Amino acid sequence: MDQKDYYSILGVNKGSSTEEIKAAYRKLAMKYHPDRNPDDKGAESKFKEAAQAYEVLSDTEKRQRYDQFGHAGVDGSTGGNPHGAHGMNMDDIFANFGDIFGEMFGQTTNSKRSGRSKRSPEPVRGQDLGKEITISLKEAYLGKKYDMAYYRFTECQTCEGKGAKKGTSCKSCEACKGHGQIHFRQGFFMYAQTCSTCSGLGYTIPSPCSGCSGQSRIQHYETFSVTIPQGIFDGAELRITDKGDAGLYSGPAGDLFIKVHVSPDPKFKRVNDDLVCTATLTYPQLVLGGQIEIESIDGTQETIKIPRGCPVGKEILVVGKGFAKVRGNTRGNLVVVTQCHIPKKTSTQAKEALLEYTQLLEQEENSASSVTSFFKKFLG
Repeated sequence: MDQKDYYSILGVNKGSSTEEIKAAYRKLAMKYHPDRNPDDKGAESKFKEAAQAYEVLSDTEKRQRYDQFGHAGVDGSTGGNPHGAHGMNMDDIFANFGDIFGEMFGQTTNSKRSGRSKRSPEPVRGQDLGKEITISLKEAYLGKKYDMAYYRFTECQTCEGKGAKKGTSCKSCEACKGHGQIHFRQGFFMYAQTCSTCSGLGYTIPSPCSGCSGQSRIQHYETFSVTIPQGIFDGAELRITDKGDAGLYSGPAGDLFIKVHVSPDPKFKRVNDDLVCTATLTYPQLVLGGQIEIESIDGTQETIKIPRGCPVGKEILVVGKGFAKVRGNTRGNLVVVTQCHIPKKTSTQAKEALLEYTQLLEQEENSASSVTSFFKKFLG
């Protein structure tokens, strides 16, 4: 009985590439797969027939012999089935072409078992950690050294991050051959489950380190000083490299992120990079002007000039005495906002002096009503 041409079975021509042949076989295998055609002997026959054709045409050496000698070049020799398609064994089909069915049904097969096998743990980067601190506005202005204290994982010094006792090593899991999964077939489908021997790691540690129980790191209470830069603002975040948790099995350490909160100050406030405060002056000082000294947030004395006829709420700048810019070499300004001191109680002599001053203003500016009403509010 004449055998069908393998190229015709798959629906390809002799010049087709390996990928084209594989695609054609996948299409037929999906169409005639026994699970999709239960109790259909015709479909089963075509399924086996396509598998036999693919077995030959997917192999470069067999395909060359087939192209040269036809069926005689492959029947009864390396891989050809002398009994024809109907005599093929289903187990052989799934074993030989498991990758095809794994791709078709989303299964992991023997040839694609989660990459290469593992003989030892792979280094894993440690977790980043986050801390929050609170400093005063003065400390934000000056900068400071802040002592941090916290728990974090550090590399085990007993095994130097290896996880195994010195003189021993990790081994590839014998149960799963280092793949982390156990594969089995039920009917026509292939399944995988996590290896219980190694918990899916792919390796075992026969002699774990006594210091870390094979974990390669231990928890440690650590203290160190961190520099809070001048000019740091509320809500800023500092990143301290390698001060997070140590990595697993000599992996790199994570980083420590410090969020800085700045508490308010009763006398000063920050506006952008400016340091703002108030100066309470007497009415004569506002009228006549002059020089006064104020104490800045860092305790230094600054002399400022009050202009003659200074209004309440005027902003007087002391250039370069504000907050340092975190990124850059410049500073903001010290901004002094003028206020007027209005005494609640005055002596008889002070009242008389104010009334006399009011009368002088009436004469000089001819504005008695407005000025007199201003002072009457305070003289009563």
